[in-house]
Amino acid sequence: MMNRRTFLSSGFCALPWCTPIAWAQTETKREQLMREVSGGAVVNPGRVIVDTPTLADNGHSIPVRITVESPMTPEDYVQRVTILAERNPRPIVASFMFSPASGRAEVMTRIRLADIQDVVAVAQLANGTYWYGQTKVIVTELACLEEVR
Repeated sequence: MMNRRTFLSSGFCALPWCTPIAWAQTETKREQLMREVSGGAVVNPGRVIVDTPTLADNGHSIPVRITVESPMTPEDYVQRVTILAERNPRPIVASFMFSPASGRAEVMTRIRLADIQDVVAVAQLANGTYWYGQTKVIVTELACLEEVR
């Protein structure tokens, strides 16, 4: 009978599906979406606040308020905010453009959610940096159930 120590030392777990390195190399759908939105640039956590109800009765119309910390001066302002919901059939939900004339980087809208998931907002600043914030929304009645072709 082979015990755990003998099994591990036999080299069987050196196969790609057993090693933590293989797990670390897989990219999540959220990371893929953020890379797509940022054009491959690093997306930093912070500066973006996503405010939604934690529990939603249904996923057909969920209020979302996104605020980005920025002075909104001609040198330092938010250019774009993109809302992501990775479990939706169309995960890039909306994108909003800003300029220094906007006064503040704040968006209030309603979105549909297909499942219990994190709502992520990615902000692109004029200096080329990207920031994100997120919040989890628990949906009791799901929306967006149609299949994307």
